[in-house]
Amino acid sequence: MSLTDDQQTHDDLPRASFTSFEESTAEDWAVIVPQLALTQSLVADRVIKLMRELETDHGGFPVNRLEHSLQTATRAERDNRDDEYVLCALLHDIGDTLSPFNHPDIAAAILKPFVSEANHFLVENHGVFQGYYFWDYIGMDGNAREQFRGHEHFDHTEEFCALYDQTAFDASYLSNPLEHYEPLIRQFLQG
Repeated sequence: MSLTDDQQTHDDLPRASFTSFEESTAEDWAVIVPQLALTQSLVADRVIKLMRELETDHGGFPVNRLEHSLQTATRAERDNRDDEYVLCALLHDIGDTLSPFNHPDIAAAILKPFVSEANHFLVENHGVFQGYYFWDYIGMDGNAREQFRGHEHFDHTEEFCALYDQTAFDASYLSNPLEHYEPLIRQFLQG
């Protein structure tokens, strides 16, 4: 379904009539609340579209951002990580083209309702943990992850970056295509 189809789907539905929340009524919310399921049903398609957009940006890296994400997920999958972990590996950088400096927050917000606390922490903080490998080269503190030392999910996040994220820039690596992961995205995000 394209976003144009999304718009048509929503345009056909009834709307509330208030101009501010203060003016809203129970009847207005009776119109709005049932439509949340429709909106959620479109999230997987929207996420897949955003993932495809990562292909247009390499940011100077050896591979484009989609390939990096696919490599990260493929490496985790080939290492027999569970589906939720693989999904997090796939989507961890989905916000890169929208907001490079806080892209982990975007991915974490998308995934939060659907993943464990450990995997949410991993996605939300992978940027700081990934900084261990290169921040010293760009005038930042490569040991910034140490602020989380002792946190119950420190080792989980450190391992993700060491095994999957920081190794996923190999232009000769044969990754699974995005289509391989579309059912997984739908399984978790369709609602």
